[in-house]
Amino acid sequence: MERTASHAIDRLEALCREKQTRVCVGLDPRLAELPEELVQRYVRRWGRTREAAAAAFREFGRRVLEAVAPYAAAVKLQSAFYEEYGPAGIAALEETIRLARAAGLWVILDAKRGDIGSTAEAYSRAYLGEPELWGKERSAPAADALTVHPYLGEEGLLPFVETCRCRGRAVFVLVRTSNPGADRLQNLPVRWPEAASGGQNPGAGREARLYQVVAEWVAELGRGGRGRAGFTDVGAVVAGTAPQEAAHLRALLPETFFLVPGYGAQGAGPAEVKAAFAPGGTGAVVNSSRGLIFAYRREPYRELYRGEEFEPAVAEAARQMRDELNAALKG
Repeated sequence: MERTASHAIDRLEALCREKQTRVCVGLDPRLAELPEELVQRYVRRWGRTREAAAAAFREFGRRVLEAVAPYAAAVKLQSAFYEEYGPAGIAALEETIRLARAAGLWVILDAKRGDIGSTAEAYSRAYLGEPELWGKERSAPAADALTVHPYLGEEGLLPFVETCRCRGRAVFVLVRTSNPGADRLQNLPVRWPEAASGGQNPGAGREARLYQVVAEWVAELGRGGRGRAGFTDVGAVVAGTAPQEAAHLRALLPETFFLVPGYGAQGAGPAEVKAAFAPGGTGAVVNSSRGLIFAYRREPYRELYRGEEFEPAVAEAARQMRDELNAALKG
């Protein structure tokens, strides 16, 4: 497919350089953890309904985005927390994507989609493109990037890659995730296969880990999608909680941009996530969700929470994360 828009990862790298930050804010709204005053304002209007929850998410998201915009390059919206509330939640998700774009943030939709054939094509158009309606394209608040899973193999990833390359978007393939149960599958010993492109793989037959094979797919899918910043439009999700594996993957994937989860609440800090970066402190953004958006619920930021005004605590947590990462990458 012919590229019709600017390279997505080039745009992200430019934002990171301009704002001097590698922070990605994970927007995972949980109704029980939102400020009670905010939620009750919409409950009084619509009762305990999905519409009230979605309206609370919309306002919460807008205020978080305004608080973190000076300190973050990207925002990652967790689709599941919005989908849980049906059409009203989806509408809130779409509005939050628009607001994130207006705030100058690069938008990742964390939906972990994956399928084959026409189903994957439909998913890719839904999240990365503009679906056609009787010959006309509907304007949709498409994200800059989408997370996808590799379990169905290359044919399950290709439709997403083709759409992102045509639309100037990106995909992040789950390679090594940060959840505690990841080892059971992702670290399985396997025999290294022949190269998927049909060529000979010098390492064919030797033992590898499953996540390393997925990394090879990511490298192959990224060929032809390299931007001026040196990274391809097929990225990888690589856990900050596994620094040795992150360092190994960085060596395997020098042209791949990493989305690094696990910072803060999941235990990774600046020293751990540093392994995921390319030389010069480029090639990755680090995601923190609960540690940022709910900072007002914990020390040392709780003292900045006054009434319903949670933004100072969120902003301070984002600023501190930015400074910690910058210091580690300079060291």
